[in-house]
Amino acid sequence: MRIIAGKFRSRPLKAPQGLDVRPSSDRLRETLFNVLGSAQQLEGSRWIDLFAGTGAVGLEALSRGAGYIYFVEKAPKVARIIEANVKSLGAEEQAEILTSDAVTALRQLEGIDPVEFVFLDPPYREEGSYQAVQRVLADSPLLRPESIVIAEHTKHFDPGDGVGELRRYRSLKQGDAVLSFYRRTAPAT
Repeated sequence: MRIIAGKFRSRPLKAPQGLDVRPSSDRLRETLFNVLGSAQQLEGSRWIDLFAGTGAVGLEALSRGAGYIYFVEKAPKVARIIEANVKSLGAEEQAEILTSDAVTALRQLEGIDPVEFVFLDPPYREEGSYQAVQRVLADSPLLRPESIVIAEHTKHFDPGDGVGELRRYRSLKQGDAVLSFYRRTAPAT
């Protein structure tokens, strides 16, 4: 596993052994960042990488110009791997690692400035996590109207069109994986 592009291009990332962590594939990460577009959109952006696993998505964002990443991973052993990956890239000043479940971490982060991107990729066996996170983000001060929430999921599971004002505006299928993109919409009048 490696960083695909940007200032950390081709740098290797540590990954835990076993099937408990399923890192986003290189191809899917490449697709994600191609969809997000220009480096200007990423430059200096702030991210929350939920269910971060190895931290590959957040570290790819840092490599491509993001300013700061909050990594959220509830398994202490896996969080230590994220910490090692951040350290190996010399990115300690641009990252914070929270060892917590996603909903608790989002509540803890509500005092920070809003972020531009939230990425979530819960283990496929934790399908209820998508809706739990969407419910928190639907009216969270962590999001601006232009913030994007990206959910990676299997093509055999649909996390839904959204909750409240947080609505899906795009889906992109690639192999067995799907990226669903959400934004806040204005409330109906």
